[in-house]
Amino acid sequence: MQDKKKIFALDIGTRSVVGIILEEADQHYYVADVFVKEHSERAMLDGQIHDVVSVSNVIKEVKEKLEQHHGPLSKVCVAAAGRALKTEKAEVSISIKGKPMMTKQDILHLELSAVQKAQSLAAEKYSAQQSQFYYCVGYSVFQYRLDGEEIGNLIDQQGDEAAVEIIATFLPRVVVESLISALQRANLEMDALTLEPIAAINVLVPASMRRLNVALVDIGAGTSDIAITDLGTVIAYGMVPIAGDEITEAISDQFLLDFPDAEQAKRQLIDNDLIRINDILGFESEITKENMIEQISPAIEKLSKAISEEILLLNNGKAPKAVMLVGGGSQTPDICNRISGNLQLPVNRVAIRGTDAIQSLTISADIPKGPEFITPIGIAIAAQSSPVHYVTAYVNEQPVRLFEVRELTIGDCILGSGIKLSSIHGKPGMGIVVSLNGQQITIPGEHGEPPTIIKNGDPSTLDTLINNGDQITIIQGKDGLPPHIKIKDLLDEIPSKKIFINEKPITVSMIIRKNGDVVSSEEILADGDSIEISFPNNMEELLHTLHMFDILNELKPFRLKVDGKETFFPSQSAKIFINSEEAKLSNHFSHMDCITIERRNPLTVREFAKLKNIKLDYCLHVYFNGENVTISKPLTEVFKSGQLLSPDEYILYGDEIELKFYKIEPFIFQDIFRFVDISMPQNSNGKFELLNNKEAVTFYDTISEGDQLEIIWPSVYK
Repeated sequence: MQDKKKIFALDIGTRSVVGIILEEADQHYYVADVFVKEHSERAMLDGQIHDVVSVSNVIKEVKEKLEQHHGPLSKVCVAAAGRALKTEKAEVSISIKGKPMMTKQDILHLELSAVQKAQSLAAEKYSAQQSQFYYCVGYSVFQYRLDGEEIGNLIDQQGDEAAVEIIATFLPRVVVESLISALQRANLEMDALTLEPIAAINVLVPASMRRLNVALVDIGAGTSDIAITDLGTVIAYGMVPIAGDEITEAISDQFLLDFPDAEQAKRQLIDNDLIRINDILGFESEITKENMIEQISPAIEKLSKAISEEILLLNNGKAPKAVMLVGGGSQTPDICNRISGNLQLPVNRVAIRGTDAIQSLTISADIPKGPEFITPIGIAIAAQSSPVHYVTAYVNEQPVRLFEVRELTIGDCILGSGIKLSSIHGKPGMGIVVSLNGQQITIPGEHGEPPTIIKNGDPSTLDTLINNGDQITIIQGKDGLPPHIKIKDLLDEIPSKKIFINEKPITVSMIIRKNGDVVSSEEILADGDSIEISFPNNMEELLHTLHMFDILNELKPFRLKVDGKETFFPSQSAKIFINSEEAKLSNHFSHMDCITIERRNPLTVREFAKLKNIKLDYCLHVYFNGENVTISKPLTEVFKSGQLLSPDEYILYGDEIELKFYKIEPFIFQDIFRFVDISMPQNSNGKFELLNNKEAVTFYDTISEGDQLEIIWPSVYK
């Protein structure tokens, strides 16, 4: 058998300091001695030493008392009080719009950002210290959300926004530093350090049981400390500022006892059915256990409810599989039943655990064995078997000291260094704002790249485990670029309509305008662009879209300016039919409509004159040298830009024309020569004779309808 190893441990509480001597051999522990000394003044508050000198004096007195029987004591195992732990909830959300599916590292970055936010909240709430002076001793995810809806896991999810809500527990660095200072003043060296909840869990909930979701509650005098196990580890710590003193004060109020007497009466409740009391007025009386419990029932309910609510908060809103109660306050009457009722657990799932529940432990016969000694014994065993160490790592060559209450990762180092996770992740590119049919749309820039993490020269990730002395380099991720987005990227699809124009199938697409100009869907957007997207609203817009401008002109009322005056000729306009019914340019069209366009014929000067009831000329029918000849004189002449137009020339839409009118005058003989060709015979002597109806006439004699006109060339005879 090995020699016994002596372990000295201290449980430095709010009301008292408990010193314990534990002997260990072959992994079996024996409690050799215990000494308890209460503080003479309020030197401790919420687990933190406020008066180092006063606390060190009590520690020295406990040390000297135990040294009387066990020889000099120079090293001691201690624990940071669970009530010093600070628990905060925090939520962080990020935009993931347009980002590839989320990876494990993306989610870890999101979780650690929430932890860092909770760390800052703890620093702001509890002191003016910086957030890196708080050690994160554990956190658990309360819930993930995708686009505002709760979701089980974010890995490989896509959406617009991802969020995580966590609950994290922190230990102020000053708690550890003040503890070391108090020990040094008492001439003691810290042999090992642990956390009180860890100490109690280590002796009551072995590692093999931590896969179970179990709550351990240490109900002390001023606070009740809570730890939750699940999935093989401690997932959360918490504290409520209500404990045994709440019950003592209730007894004091109900039965007019000063605090020490009320405390004594509370302890009698554990084993006695009849409690003898002496109130402040000097009256002595006996109270039955049932009567006293009934009188202080509201206080018991307040304590059990506070503990139950904190357990639910730490355990993501659900009850654990079981609850273990330790500490002096755990002996409060009916506390187990009330906690089981509040958590809706079977009564046998909530139980008080005493020192007899610690495996491989025996206790000296003269030492009490109640639940109040679980934590001191746990400190001695846990601090020896699994002590908490300081680990120093270097982040970008700056040393970071961490409190190793669990396996540490690079993410923990970043939290401890004070580096903001948001500062090492590439910033998103500058977004742009555009207007689509009057609605403002914000388009974010590209996502920034994650940081490059190197540990001892090797690429690493946020969840890579670290060891003492590791060199960690964080290289900031590249910033994202502004968005490179086309108009078509804003639209799920660009709808179209099919129509038929004069039996020819035509596909009509949406009209896209950017800042008033018609563009294609491939156009790249810039900040401030205004996009209007619409179908042609009517036939006029349709023809514009199809660039049928000539037809558009033909469909409009035919317009001329005649002698400076606007003149319209509706009969000259083209006609449009939708599904065989005559329509106007303002008419709407639908998908699969059959559209027929009857185009107008070109307008000649002669047709124009007919429309205006204008006679261009007047005629006379005569015979010349036996042949029928029609002669004419102009009544109206049509000019365009000073040029005379012939009757068969075209007048176009919008032309400006002038009219010149003549009086009707009688025809004379010489008018015939404008319409016939005259050839003088070779044997003529140059003289000729003009005849009208066989009678001689002159060039200036008038002629009439049907006259027989002749020109005679006398022959020259040799």
